[in-house]
Amino acid sequence: MDAIALLHPSQTLKKPVLLSDPLLALSSLLQSMAESFAFDLANKVLGKIASLALQEVALAWGVTADLDGLKDTLSVIQAVISDAEEQQSNSRQITDWLRKLKKALYEAEGVLDDFEYEALRRKVAKAGSITKQVHSFFSTSNPLPFRFKMGRKMKNLKERLDKIAADKSKFNLTERAVVVNTTHVVHRKREMTHSYVDASNIIGREQDKENIVSILMPSSSDEQENVSIIPIIGIGGMGKTALAKLVYNDGRVVKHFDKRMWVCVSDEDNEIEKLTKKILISATMGGTGTLSMDQFQNVRFSLAELSMDELQTQLRNALDDQRYLLVLDDVWNSDREKWVKLTELLRGGAGGSKIVVTTRQKVSGFNGQGKHYPNLVKIGNQIVKKCGGVPLAVSSLGGLLYSKLEERDWELVRDNEIWTLEEKDDGILPALRLSYDELPSHLKPCFVFCSMFPKDYEFNNEALIKLWMARGLIQPSSHNQELEDIGNQYIIELCSRSFFQDVEDYKVLVWFKMHDLVHDLALSIKKIESKEVEDASITDNVPEKFLALLQKKNNIRTIWFPYSQISATAEYVRICSSRFKYMRILDLRGTDFEELPSSIGNMKHLRYLDISGNKRIKKLPASICKLYLLLTLSFKECTELEELPRDMGNLINLRSLEITTKQRAWPRKRNGLACLISLRWLVIDECNHVEFMFEGLQNLTALRSLEIRKCPSLVSLPPSVKHLPALEAMIIFDCEMFNFMDEDGDERE
Repeated sequence: MDAIALLHPSQTLKKPVLLSDPLLALSSLLQSMAESFAFDLANKVLGKIASLALQEVALAWGVTADLDGLKDTLSVIQAVISDAEEQQSNSRQITDWLRKLKKALYEAEGVLDDFEYEALRRKVAKAGSITKQVHSFFSTSNPLPFRFKMGRKMKNLKERLDKIAADKSKFNLTERAVVVNTTHVVHRKREMTHSYVDASNIIGREQDKENIVSILMPSSSDEQENVSIIPIIGIGGMGKTALAKLVYNDGRVVKHFDKRMWVCVSDEDNEIEKLTKKILISATMGGTGTLSMDQFQNVRFSLAELSMDELQTQLRNALDDQRYLLVLDDVWNSDREKWVKLTELLRGGAGGSKIVVTTRQKVSGFNGQGKHYPNLVKIGNQIVKKCGGVPLAVSSLGGLLYSKLEERDWELVRDNEIWTLEEKDDGILPALRLSYDELPSHLKPCFVFCSMFPKDYEFNNEALIKLWMARGLIQPSSHNQELEDIGNQYIIELCSRSFFQDVEDYKVLVWFKMHDLVHDLALSIKKIESKEVEDASITDNVPEKFLALLQKKNNIRTIWFPYSQISATAEYVRICSSRFKYMRILDLRGTDFEELPSSIGNMKHLRYLDISGNKRIKKLPASICKLYLLLTLSFKECTELEELPRDMGNLINLRSLEITTKQRAWPRKRNGLACLISLRWLVIDECNHVEFMFEGLQNLTALRSLEIRKCPSLVSLPPSVKHLPALEAMIIFDCEMFNFMDEDGDERE
């Protein structure tokens, strides 16, 4: 596969740069050398400081100068973290420096969370949802103690970080430009492109055009393949689309190809089916797009109801024995599996057919031939030998080297000194260590977090993403990115690098596991990287061991009780609420206490609370409505729960809510569920007495999924549900009295 690396118009492209997948080409671009958790944590803290809500609270409480000073110091430190991480294996002092830094950063995160909590509390208070009787440490009626205490915390934190910043001079660390990875998810609306071009408006691209034309029209001896792909790669604004238009409309190209097609790949074209339809429409229109609007609509409607098999047949018929040129403009999706499927569909053309792809990144799914890169094949075989015939090792390094075509990158892996370490005492394969080292910094803590779960645990994407969000491991790079979508991209990348396996995709949920050796790797890294905080899973059925854990630790962020293991008591919850002020995740599924202690309201940093499956609990304390930072709350299958707390509407940060209750009427509208404006996922399960949905459902404009199960008395949904702008899925199951309504409000059978 040939490709053009797009240069600035002032540069000269003397010959095409070949960017094909070699025989063993197997993961995405090698990142810079491994960055520690400290880099990702520093970036997260800086992101919190920059948030508008935090700035507003800092201004209100007079700590803006302290916050700015913290930002400046942290920015100086962040610039040397990458170099410190690379050198720490040879310096105990640098290792200690990084450890102190991480400890300070975790403390900074907690202090800034206090401000975030206050920002949400003020927002709720402003909306009139908190009565004057509510008192807390952050009460606006008592500003001086808060201002004094937070000012002191900020000062102490700044002094610690100043000392850490000063100590870095002892190690001769090199500053590096800080480049934050923002490519994991990109949501954008952009104008659709077309193939027409006025060549007189494009200057300085003649040589680039000639290079591509020469690739599109090779000598007859080079046309043994029926289809080949030419990516045009360059950053935004470099003129990739304009160059592709020049080539597409060149007279020689028009004569050379029997059929020309131009498709702009939009954000919605993630599914192969949608993209196939676009290609078919373009194939029908011809190279100049001469269909009238009526003809275009007829073609589109004729394709709308076709199955994927039927679309595939039509596409092959349209391309059969045709030497075609297809331009896929502005490709962003890097899902290898989808591009492999697409290329299979496009192989029906005659010899010499070409696909031109304009993209900002190397296209991972378009395979070339190893024969173009015999040196890489040779090095790859040497790497395979070092893997000792272990498929997992080969697969993980495949995830590391995919798309890398420079010999030196492959040689760095082959000659890495880690191979001399063999498996050491922990049995971790060197190949797995290498693969972890090359993970992007934002994926490392997500991967290590999974060590909390037992071996052979079956993950699903929805549950894991909620936990990652609660731990603050998913960070958007822009305001229009949904955390859940970013989390799914994280999982896709970890799967592609073989950190997850046994993937089963059921569309709604994706299930997967970790290989035992990969789990060992995550556990070994956790022991090194995560000493400052703990994520604990209680899988031992001995209560004394759990109590011992509670007494020894004070830095626990997660406690997870799996089903069929030790059952947490109300006393355990009281201990947690008094000792672990920065706890973010409390998973109490399957417990059997009758009442959740009111002290739960003291856990103001809690993001995730799950008490689902408790068949005895009858009441939730009102204090639960003070957990303003909660993202996920579940009391599904709590079949004895008599009613919801009155002020549930205060939880305005909530993104996922699962409900089971015996009550007949919902909390009043003013403080009710309609106030949960951040809600994305709502599950109403086994609410046997509820007849109607709560008022104000139309206010949940961010809601993406509504699921109603086993509600035998539910009669209907309000008509406003049809107008929820973000709603993607609605599931209604086992609701005996429910009447489905059509667009006009008439009953449907």
